[in-house]
Amino acid sequence: MTSTDATPSRNIIIIGAGIIGCSTAYYLSRHPLFSPSTTVHVIEASVNGPAQGASGKAGGLIAQWAYPKELVDVSFAEHVKLAKKYNGKERWGWRYVETGSWEGRGLLGEESGSGVGKGGKRKSLEKTLGLNCAVSQTERKSKGLPDDLLWVRDSLTDAYSPMAATGETAQVFPYQFTTSMLDLAKEKGVEFVSGKVTTIKQLDGRVTGVVYVKPGTQEQVEIHATDIILCAGAWSPSLVPGLPVTGTRAHSITIRATPGTTIAPYVLFTEISLHQAGKNVKRVTPEIYARPNNEVYACGPGDDSALPETVDDVEVDEAACESIRKHVSSISKELSEGTVEKRQACFLPIVKYNSDPLVGAATKIANGLFIAAGHTCWGICNAPGTAKAISELVMDGKIRCGNLKKLDPSRFS
Repeated sequence: MTSTDATPSRNIIIIGAGIIGCSTAYYLSRHPLFSPSTTVHVIEASVNGPAQGASGKAGGLIAQWAYPKELVDVSFAEHVKLAKKYNGKERWGWRYVETGSWEGRGLLGEESGSGVGKGGKRKSLEKTLGLNCAVSQTERKSKGLPDDLLWVRDSLTDAYSPMAATGETAQVFPYQFTTSMLDLAKEKGVEFVSGKVTTIKQLDGRVTGVVYVKPGTQEQVEIHATDIILCAGAWSPSLVPGLPVTGTRAHSITIRATPGTTIAPYVLFTEISLHQAGKNVKRVTPEIYARPNNEVYACGPGDDSALPETVDDVEVDEAACESIRKHVSSISKELSEGTVEKRQACFLPIVKYNSDPLVGAATKIANGLFIAAGHTCWGICNAPGTAKAISELVMDGKIRCGNLKKLDPSRFS
């Protein structure tokens, strides 16, 4: 009997073609037990294809100081391996970046909003939660801007300090990374399916398949499954009612600096005191991410607006995006003269009660059901570790890459 003959037939369905779902498809397709008797379907509700939510609209920060540590310890090393193996520098913009805290004044030519989207109250994205920022004001003000950080006005800078050591922070283009993971999985036979899953079917306490609706029709299709992995982000509770996952809407823009401008690779967490006509108007805290090819990503605070029915229904508040543009332009000539290419919004999936995602088997709901959702602002960063763990759990029956017990969905009834 060959090893292939000894491998039981597996029909695995992944719900959601965001960064978690596509990465999971990749790691399943590279697992030692993956064989011709294994089928994997990735089903995505968006009619526009994969990575239409936060996985295509996030900042793409990869950090060793992110959270939870148990997942980061696996994920960061996997990001490095993937970038080396598949030329991530060219394929999805992988590179190391410096991370700094910038405080200063911004000069407004006209009044701006807060950057919070209409219909929701301000919510922090808590991106810096894992950083050790125990630097005194005196120490910070004694440090000048780095020599190559020329795209913020030094005359407006009150304080700058590095927030992480060199080599601890990197970045990717989220959309390119997500679609690359899916394309690599397809090379091994993984199938992408466009449709909205409406039902997870089960019998005698075990999953048996899913029902989905084809785009633009009312036609329902059922697919048999031995294992189902739910990676639908903030929309996960629509298929597993009671799952403690919610969403925070975040707006962002991308700016293309003018040709010939040098945008050094820095990620800045800012505190800007906006001034207009000599008066202090307000304090804002946009995050600014310099990207390859003179692209700059900037995002504002989150808000608690209601989650729409699908990712395709997410509304973009143009005023919130314009406020972000004014805020970052107020401290940078390069950004004020650049061209805004994207104005967008997405919902970051948040686990209620704490900041740890759900990663593991949902045996309290049904055998054969696995959950990978609620990754907050760190979904891009923690996708490889999550995917590796889930692929091991599905194929081996045990997570081997680390101790992720604290993320087990069973901690919630």
